[in-house]
Order: sequence, then structure tokens, then C-alpha cells
Amino acid sequence: MNYRERVKEWLDSAIVSEDLKTEIRSIDDEEELKDRFYRDLEFGTAGIRGIVGVGTNRMNEITVARATQGLANTIIKRGQTAMDRGVVIARDVRHMSREFSEIVVRVLAANGINAHIFNDIRPTPMLSYAVRYLGTISGIVITASHNPKQYNGYKVYWEEGSQILDDIANEIQEEIEKLKFEDIKILDYKSTVVSGFVHVIKSDLDISYYRKTLSKSINDDIDKDICVVYSPLNGTGNKPVRYVLAERGFTNINVVPEQENPDPDFETVGYPNPEDVNAFEYSLRLANEIDADLIFATDPDCDRVAMLAKKSEGDYYVFNGNQTGVLLTYYILNSLYERNIIPFNGAIVKSIVTGNLAKEIAESMGVTVFETLTGFKNICALPNLWDRTKEYKFIFGYEESIGYVYGDHVRDKDGVISSMMIVEMAAYYKKKGKNLIEVLEDIYKEFGYFKEDLTSIVLEGIEGQERISRMMEFFRKSEFSGFGGIKLEEKIDYIRGYNGVGPSNVLIYHLEDGSWFAVRPSGTEPKIKLYVYSKDENEEEAVRKVKDIKEDVENKLYSVN
Repeated sequence: MNYRERVKEWLDSAIVSEDLKTEIRSIDDEEELKDRFYRDLEFGTAGIRGIVGVGTNRMNEITVARATQGLANTIIKRGQTAMDRGVVIARDVRHMSREFSEIVVRVLAANGINAHIFNDIRPTPMLSYAVRYLGTISGIVITASHNPKQYNGYKVYWEEGSQILDDIANEIQEEIEKLKFEDIKILDYKSTVVSGFVHVIKSDLDISYYRKTLSKSINDDIDKDICVVYSPLNGTGNKPVRYVLAERGFTNINVVPEQENPDPDFETVGYPNPEDVNAFEYSLRLANEIDADLIFATDPDCDRVAMLAKKSEGDYYVFNGNQTGVLLTYYILNSLYERNIIPFNGAIVKSIVTGNLAKEIAESMGVTVFETLTGFKNICALPNLWDRTKEYKFIFGYEESIGYVYGDHVRDKDGVISSMMIVEMAAYYKKKGKNLIEVLEDIYKEFGYFKEDLTSIVLEGIEGQERISRMMEFFRKSEFSGFGGIKLEEKIDYIRGYNGVGPSNVLIYHLEDGSWFAVRPSGTEPKIKLYVYSKDENEEEAVRKVKDIKEDVENKLYSVN
């Protein structure tokens, strides 16, 4: 079906609202119309994500209803017990999140599937916890995570509390592809309310989540007066993060007032991604006013967190995701080691594009490190497996894109517990007379200087997608002798899987001196990513290697038209 046929189908359908039809008719740019209807949004990293608006390639009431009917059909095939267990639904602060969550409930109820809903916004990790706590067959969170304000999304979880893997995603996608408009079952609002299939979640779930999170704290001999600036970036993290830190006894947590309350327009930040240092403009302003020791921010759905720490000379150091993961690994494992409570079969999980310093730290303390494809659906697949086999005990998981989880009560990256552990860690070392920059330097001196860089080349629209494909194909087929003046040792193509890790569109190049880099398209955004890593006993040399490799690879990428 071409885009014009899809347009006609929408205009002729009774299920498409008059508002959406009016929006279609108002589009007088043919290329714009084509971009909106040339394809269907497909399940990527555990769901769909896109710009809000009319069209099969946009997030709207119809794409949400179709996705939910596909999920409902998948659940119905598993029988009445699965339908009775039902689905738990959470939402963030974005435009249309409330409306999309209501569509989800209306479709589930129409299909005789129990729907458990929160009474307000919640962080994504609380959705993961809710699946496990309530014992539902599935979960849905309406969120676009850290994307700009015009985006929204729909992430699906399965009964273990982690995002769906490819087998379930493909099954749902197959069900969606079979659907005609008349196959979508949806109740009107009044019928949904009296259906008996809708259940508002009680506060005992929140209390249980907070207790589990607080139980993971390790040290109490810390400086609880440490001066901290926190920004929830106008998202869902404000109340949960502040509650947990208050319960831990921290007395000097200062929230950025302009970014405290929910704002779907993210007026003070624009791109609400704490991985981007520009998101810290207001936080840095406040931190300089009050001489804060630590700054951290969570993204709008509070599953990611990034931090800055004050240097001895007065300004602030920006930690990247690898460095924060290394510090948390070092702090958590050393603290457990000192108490002699590291599990004999303890394990850490990281993604294949995440740096290797944490691996060396963990292995020095007898902890096994596993690698998976990017995405916490893959990272948490291993603790899900170990729940059954008991072969390993999951301690910590992370990836370089500022996602971390400590403990096993949440099966996704968790900005709430990560925030608690970051503040605890900073307070612990402050009591010992050190800031986090000094701790990181101590780690480098012990294990070597590990340096890294991430480049994202954004290429939007149909042409952008096609160019990203050509870039990957060019690298896949080309025979390179080296990069940045360093000889190539090994090229690994994950397109069919490698060394126990499943298939993915990722290329990794190992160089002769131990440096390496990876190239992959993003699963959720219109960009191709380049990850560059080096290691050297000399810091300046490690930095130089990253720079030279990055420039060489970028030039080759940009040469592809």
C-alpha cells in the first residue's frame, strides 16, 4: 500500500476522528504528506516512538489504538489467565500522554483484558516495578523519554518487568500488520468506566517501591549535609527522587525551581536530555549561587541520570555515561567487598558499546561481567534468566547512554535508585575528603586511562534513513587497514550475532593498541552513532588516540552521500 492509499484509507475510516481527518486535509505539502504516511511506525526498542501528529508514521490515537490491539491479540492468544492478569499502564508529562493512556485502557477493556492504571504521572522504572509487583502479563508506559517536546512514544514490557525482546515485539508487530480498521476494538469512555476491567493502582505499590529502593543503600557514615542541585527537567522524577533522598536523610537537596514541575513543552531546556550538558544551564546557575558539591538531573521519564561535580578549583566537571557507570561500579563493589557481601556468583551486565574500565574493576574483585546488545531490554534479559537458573546473582547493569540499575527489584534503567546511589557515593567520598573527580583520577591511576567519545550524526526523514543505511553498508563492505594511524586488528559484524550476543546492525573495530570503536544506527532516533574508546598509561596519549580515530571515522562516514 503506497502513501496515497493509506491517506484514503484514513479519510474513509469511521474510527479516524474528524479532527485527524481535518489535519490530513490541511497538509498541502506533498512531501510532508508522504513522510507522514509512507510507512507504519514499527516496534523498535520495545515499542514505538515518533512525532505527535496525524499519519501512520506519527504518534496519534490511531497508531496507539493499533499497537494496543496488536498487544491485546498477543495476550488473548495466551488464554484467559493472561487476560485476567492484565496490563499495567503508566504515563509521563508529555503532550497527549494522558489521552494515549486512555486510548490504551479503552482498547484493553474492549478486549476483556484487565487494565491497571496509575492516578498520575510516574517514572518509567515504577512501571517496571509495577509489572512485577502486580503480577501482570504486560506493561505499557506512554513516554518519549528524553526526545524533544514534539515526540511521544509507547514502550511495552513483559511479565518479568523488562522491556519486550524481539520475539514478543515481532509477534505484536505481526498482529498489528494483520489489522484492518474494523478489527480495532475500543469502548467509549463511559462504557470503559463501568466495564469492570479498569483498576486504579493503590498507594501500597508506591510505598513498596520506595522501601525496596531505600533498602539498597549501602553506607550511612556519609556527609548528609552535602550540597546538591537536582533538576527533574520538568519530568516525572521530581517527587520520587526527592522523597527517596529525604528518607535517606539528605538535608541539602536544592531543586531547580524553573524545572521542578511538569511541563510538556520543556520551555527552559528545549532538548530534555541530561546526556547533553546544555540541559544543565539552569542547574549550573543555581549550583554556582549556592556553591553546590554535586549536580544531577534525570530525564523526563526518570530512567536516565547524569551528573556534574565541583572541582577543587571551583568550576564543574561533566561526567559522561561511561565515567558515571565506572564510579558507581567502583563504589558499589568496593562497599560490598569491604563488608564481605559480594555474592560468590555476582555479575554485572553492560552493553557492547559501553567502555571496558568497569569490566577490569569488577574482575579485580571476582565479579563476572557480561555484555549484551544495546538497550536495557537486553541487559535485563540476563537477570531474568538467572532468576530461573540461579547461575549468577545480578548486582549492577549499565550502558554508556546514562542508564543504570542497581539491584533486582526493577528490570529497567532506574533514575530513582541511580540518583540515590550517586548522592550517597558523593557524600561517602566527601566524608573522606575527596570529590568524585579525584576518585575517578584514582581509578585511572590504578587501571589506566580509559578515554571515550560519542558522536551522533542526525539524519531525519526518508532521505536520512536511506543515507544511514548506505553508511552502514559502506563500512560493512569496505576493507580498512586501520584508523587514526593505528592498525586494524579485528572487525566484528553483529548482523548475524557474535560470541553469544544476538544479531544487530552494529559494527565494532578493534585496533592493534587496544583502542576500538563501534558504529550503529539508533533504534529510537534518526541518527547514526559512533563510539570511540582508547586506553593508555598516559592520559594525553589516550585523549589524542580518541581524537585521531574519531576524525578518521567521521570523515569516512560523511563521505557517503
